[in-house]
Amino acid sequence: MSTKRKLITEDGQEYVGYGFGSNASRVCELVFNTSMAGYQEIVSDPSYTYQAIVMSYPLIGNYGMADDDYESDFLSAGALIVHEYNDIPSNFRSVNTLSEVMVKYDVPGIYGIDTRKLVRFIRSYGSCKVLITDESTSREEGLKILESTNIPQDAVSKVSCGNIWKSKVVVNPSHGNLSGSMLLSSKKKHIVAIDCGMKKNIVSSLNGLGLDVTVVPWNTDYEAVKKLHPDGIFVSNGPGNPEDVPDTIRTVRKLIGEYPIFGICLGHQLISLAYGAKTYKLKFGHRGGNHPVKNLLTGKIEITSQNHSYAVDVESIKETPLEVTHINILDNTIEGVRCTEDRVMSVQYHPESAPGPRDGSYLFDEFLKNL
Repeated sequence: MSTKRKLITEDGQEYVGYGFGSNASRVCELVFNTSMAGYQEIVSDPSYTYQAIVMSYPLIGNYGMADDDYESDFLSAGALIVHEYNDIPSNFRSVNTLSEVMVKYDVPGIYGIDTRKLVRFIRSYGSCKVLITDESTSREEGLKILESTNIPQDAVSKVSCGNIWKSKVVVNPSHGNLSGSMLLSSKKKHIVAIDCGMKKNIVSSLNGLGLDVTVVPWNTDYEAVKKLHPDGIFVSNGPGNPEDVPDTIRTVRKLIGEYPIFGICLGHQLISLAYGAKTYKLKFGHRGGNHPVKNLLTGKIEITSQNHSYAVDVESIKETPLEVTHINILDNTIEGVRCTEDRVMSVQYHPESAPGPRDGSYLFDEFLKNL
């Protein structure tokens, strides 16, 4: 039997379960994800840095961890909380158990608690600080730790690449319904991707268009980007509050109008801030694989994959040249904007995560057309 572990919320609730992964004690932001599959991609997504992820689907770990399914080279999530953990995976592609990988990257986990109750708490109370700790830690001790510990605001700098690196097209690309002439012309295009915690599948999607990609750190300035002679700019997803990365906002602001720009998730928020819009924190965020989004340009409903805590303020957009292109059907939050004059577009959701499963793939085609 695994060692007992405890989760203490900032309002004093205690959840006692069993540990897997690392035995580290950790203060994190408590969030939940409603996806029924994809726990490997979720736990390796840099956007979950400093967050304790509650999986609403009860069974986690049953298909292990495959080498090809990571979204980053390391795990930066704060913790993983599940109802039932399976440590004997059945999958020919699996090379490690989830727990083994979490031990390697010092990510603690708890299983055997009422995750349905915990998800309902987050929906009512909102995202909050929690402590993952040993069973011996008292409620009073836990509350003191929570009160005296702040969640760091350096999440983007922690997960962004440290140096410039390149991902070039090495095979003939094939993507959707693109014409042969468009694919031929796209081979000559070069994208600079600003890495704020970028998922691997985004680079693969850009390469799939026939685009060579140069990935640069989050704080790369305008002049350094320009010296790379890009044909377009991509602004990536990432963790935390978009206002915590003013360097990236300044760079994007200078790049607007000079190059076609495409942003996803945090990149969408940074582009909006660069235009003068405002952002705010949602009560409990959007995290899951089946969020309905309406495309205001076509009238179609798209099934999307999402992972974010912040949204762009609707009223502030009216004071900018941006046009709202997508809205969330569940709460009417902004899910996409564009400025056709500047050839700038962005979405709050993740088209590269195969929602729908191809409901969002057209966005990469639109970016290619802008080039």
